[in-house]
Amino acid sequence: MFLIDIIFNSRTRLGLLALSLCLAGCESLFFYPMKEHVRSPADIDLAYSDVRIASSDGVSLHGWFLPAQGEAKGTVYFLHGNAENISTHIASVYWLPERGYQVFMLDYRGYGLSTGVPTLPEVLVDIKKGWQWLLQQPQVQQVPLYILGQSLGAAMAGYVVATEPELKKSLTAVALDAGFASYPQVAKEAAAKHWLTWPWQWAVHSLLGDEYNLEKVIGQIPPTPLLLIHGRHDNIISAQQIQQLYDRAGQPKQLLQYDGPHIATFQQPVNRKYLLRFFAQAAAGELVAP
Repeated sequence: MFLIDIIFNSRTRLGLLALSLCLAGCESLFFYPMKEHVRSPADIDLAYSDVRIASSDGVSLHGWFLPAQGEAKGTVYFLHGNAENISTHIASVYWLPERGYQVFMLDYRGYGLSTGVPTLPEVLVDIKKGWQWLLQQPQVQQVPLYILGQSLGAAMAGYVVATEPELKKSLTAVALDAGFASYPQVAKEAAAKHWLTWPWQWAVHSLLGDEYNLEKVIGQIPPTPLLLIHGRHDNIISAQQIQQLYDRAGQPKQLLQYDGPHIATFQQPVNRKYLLRFFAQAAAGELVAP
């Protein structure tokens, strides 16, 4: 009997360890901030200004505002993925000022120079605070406003757009690059990739709620034009999740699929041109529901 208890308890401990590792991995999948900046816009010859915004609970948010080179065609509110901070994710948007778009990049709480600890729904509040700050800027009020989110930033940006109808009125279009349909689904897919966490994928799926899942609300984004983007070689966000989002989204909507890995979209000039054309068509009122 004693031996059976030892075997049972050992297996239980091993299982609990595997589950805790899985849950820890899922948490880092959602928020994996880096505090240090590896570069500034000045290092790549871009003008910029530091922005400080107070969030609702006293957290200080930091971001960069990159002015357009020449007359501004629009403003892009950029929301980055789960890891690192704006100093690395600037690689996705550094080219926009040269094309006439001013860019506001926000670090969520806990990322970069922003204080606090990243959690949901507090990070969604941070995104709204950044949006509200933008709308108060004279240079933003004069031109179309777009949101561009990548990975976790796409999932959260889409959720905020869909659930904030008053803010959505200020938006010309939204582009979501490699956003996922639901937190449980992306965690389950991540758990299934490792032998240690594979047995717990369904447990993780059931433990995570669906309160802030984009797939539940993406149908509320219209009539704002929506662009969904996904790399065919993305091994983080499955094509199935993008298709789920596209199927649930209303018109007007577009789907851009390209040959490349996770959020490598704008390394390819053809994808930059596609995004700029999407912005221009939305600003001209050419993207409407049939």
